Amino acid sequence: MRIVIATDSFKGSNSSLTAGNCMARGAAKVFPDADITVIPIGDGGEGTVDAVIQQLGGTMKHLTVTGPLGDQVEASYGTADATAVIEMASASGLTLVPEDRRNPLATTTYGTGELIADAIAHGCIRILVAIGGSATNDGGAGMAQALGWSFRDAEDKEIGFGGRALGGVRTIDASRVNPRLSSVSLEILSDVTNPLCGPNGASRVYGPQKGADDRMVELLDEHLFHLDYLVKEQLRLDLSGVPGSGAAGGLGFGLMAFAGGTLVPGIEAVLDVIGFSEQVKGADLVITGEGKMDGQSVQGKAPIGVAKAAKQFGIPVLAVVGDIGKDIQAVYDHGIDSVMSIVNRPMPLSTAMAESGDLLTDAVERALRMVRMGMR
Repeated sequence: MRIVIATDSFKGSNSSLTAGNCMARGAAKVFPDADITVIPIGDGGEGTVDAVIQQLGGTMKHLTVTGPLGDQVEASYGTADATAVIEMASASGLTLVPEDRRNPLATTTYGTGELIADAIAHGCIRILVAIGGSATNDGGAGMAQALGWSFRDAEDKEIGFGGRALGGVRTIDASRVNPRLSSVSLEILSDVTNPLCGPNGASRVYGPQKGADDRMVELLDEHLFHLDYLVKEQLRLDLSGVPGSGAAGGLGFGLMAFAGGTLVPGIEAVLDVIGFSEQVKGADLVITGEGKMDGQSVQGKAPIGVAKAAKQFGIPVLAVVGDIGKDIQAVYDHGIDSVMSIVNRPMPLSTAMAESGDLLTDAVERALRMVRMGMR
């Protein structure tokens, strides 16, 4: 029997690799002679870089960049051959900003641009940028500045950082853009579908969690509308309505407009870059998982991407999860054949997270004992 285990991380408790190894122990208890392969994955969120680089046998690069508040922070990204995988949260993430200093009028994506520039300087020609967990709402202008774009005000001066500064932009100048940028294939990993502006846009939906009050939200949205107007007028690009352009405070928009990026579902890009289809071919069972699975999981979450790939070859898929939520039946129409919770008795969340490794092993053992019973 050949079993492939490809699970997302269980946030706050186990990385993708650790969770997969715990599942593998449970599978081996029931099928000790099975050929079990653990494939770490991520869908563009936290842990994506580690999962991909482990799979590809790549290396991590560490460097000092401009953080979201304009100070210097330590950030990292992964490389394998000529591919780079970057998490914008490493340089421009909300966790880098103390709660009492969160202000998307001031925070910048400049450090994310520095990571991209460094990857280009080291010869990477395919760059995957995961854009979850941002502290920013600058439409990607800071990122673009790091790549050589200039945003100048009415006095022909370069604007400062943050969403506040966007309102002063009058001209966008590409004369000093990194010339190697045009030869790079840049993929923007996100499962967010919000447009740039308006009621469902970056500022109104995500601004408050980044520290914006009602007045800030209005101002941020006005400034993103202004940036969009200039991009349409001066660059002849109409991108603000593209689903996902509002991701990460408009970084999705900025990466498309200023770096030639393409928005793609995170899990699809990750599975493609690690060659998952070839690895899963010939398996008898695929086991996947995530911290919580519900009806919303069908919208781009990692287990659904794994299931979709497995179904190309008619392979059954078991999902092992921390919590089974509302409308779970929806996943059965998207390649998941069965869902098993790791919770095996009444327990608080803190206990479930503390014991998650053993619970993952136990859940897979319980599920595969039923499989073995059916085989008999």
